[in-house]
Amino acid sequence: MQTITHLINGEITTANGRTAAIFNPSTGNIIRQVEMANTERVQQAIIAAKAALPAWRNTPPAKRAQILFRFKQLLEQHEEQIIRLISEEHGKTLEDSAGELKRGIENVDFATAAPELLKGEFNRNAGPDIDSWSDFQAVGVVAGITPFNFPAMVPLWMYPLAIACGNTFILKPSERAPSSALYIAELLSQSGLPKGVLNVVNGDKEAVDCLITSPDVKALSFVGSTLTAEYIYSEGTRHGKRVQALGGAKNHAVVMPDADLNNAASSLMGAAYGSAGERCMAISVAVCVGDQTADALIEKLVPQIQALKIGAGTEYGLDMGPLVTKAHLEKVSGYITDGVNSGAELIVDGRDLSVTGHENGFFIGGCLFDHVTPNMRIYQEEIFGPVLCIVRVSSLEEAIALINAHEYGNGTCVFTNDGEVARLFANEIEVGMVGINVPLPVPVAYHSFGGWKRSLFGDLYAYGPDGVRFYTRRKTITQRWIKRESHEAAQFAFPSHN
Repeated sequence: MQTITHLINGEITTANGRTAAIFNPSTGNIIRQVEMANTERVQQAIIAAKAALPAWRNTPPAKRAQILFRFKQLLEQHEEQIIRLISEEHGKTLEDSAGELKRGIENVDFATAAPELLKGEFNRNAGPDIDSWSDFQAVGVVAGITPFNFPAMVPLWMYPLAIACGNTFILKPSERAPSSALYIAELLSQSGLPKGVLNVVNGDKEAVDCLITSPDVKALSFVGSTLTAEYIYSEGTRHGKRVQALGGAKNHAVVMPDADLNNAASSLMGAAYGSAGERCMAISVAVCVGDQTADALIEKLVPQIQALKIGAGTEYGLDMGPLVTKAHLEKVSGYITDGVNSGAELIVDGRDLSVTGHENGFFIGGCLFDHVTPNMRIYQEEIFGPVLCIVRVSSLEEAIALINAHEYGNGTCVFTNDGEVARLFANEIEVGMVGINVPLPVPVAYHSFGGWKRSLFGDLYAYGPDGVRFYTRRKTITQRWIKRESHEAAQFAFPSHN
């Protein structure tokens, strides 16, 4: 059986430690195993990254960009291999995997603009014969810890921009779906990246804690659950690191009475059930303003949910694949049972789904609840599965208050044809990413991605302009050349322009 190991100092390592199973969620079978890096293995990666840093930091940004241009070409040439690895280990459909990869490539595109992104700021004569400028310099050795649900895209949020800014990088992918991340890293090595600039270590908490505590790792990027994000943020900052830790979500879509319900229903289908709901930007709550709106929306949703094409993620032409693991399937099923016991009305129940030829796969069908209330667990907690909850309110103001009261503030949207409603919603909602008739308002690569409240720990969003700020440190230089043969008396007052 193939063992997925690590990429350290430009070389794939041999397996010699404990391993964990990698499953194909569509079959329930073990298809590979992954070696779990111990502290010694992670330290090897840190040493390699530290050794590569001086030369890479001083490499002209234009030369760094040339490597990323070649990397982008290889990603596009090897698209089919990459998306099949994603679908095989995650379970998402091939079309969804292709979309994920394309969004990742957009971040490589952005990173190729390093010469422009890293330009400093200059002022001549900031004082008498004094010039002042700001420079943006690499942070050093940085690390990224990424989730199972976007095994290609989220790493591509991080290390292309980090290395474009002159840092060296250690990636710790999810042990549930590690193969695509390692394969993509090998493509970057083939693009001419010097050894040690990008290293990949697979593992679990032992590897993560080593990255957190190492004094040589200067910054950490994380995407995953809120509890882990909070742990990494608190421990990372306690050890003196710069940290951005993106956590969980409970994303609401407000449906107004004037909304185009046909388009709203179609949008909600993709946003709630795409990737089996295993997205931090998935819509899991539809807040309907008025009972008439709720009834009409449900009438449109039910037949579409029942008609979902569900099957093995490694096949084309499907709407939804399985969940990532058996344990997660049981967790999602438990939430549905809890919702029923709490008094919510389960209109569509997908728990009895069986896919012919894949009876041991981790499948669940689309589920729809009505009459969900804020005191229920299915409303309060992130289910991370294909479950959409309908909450009924009487006004837009009530909908905004409901969303603002939730502990998460990742993404939200409103469906309306009223510009005044849209403007009020965008201004008053306490959420980091907002869509107006856009159900998944994931920013493009030249903006930045991040939520509010307990969806983000740290001051800076991922990728885009905030990514540049996260992976660089500002240095301000003030310079004066005194004229030859001149002498000035000492000045003891604090310098100013007055």
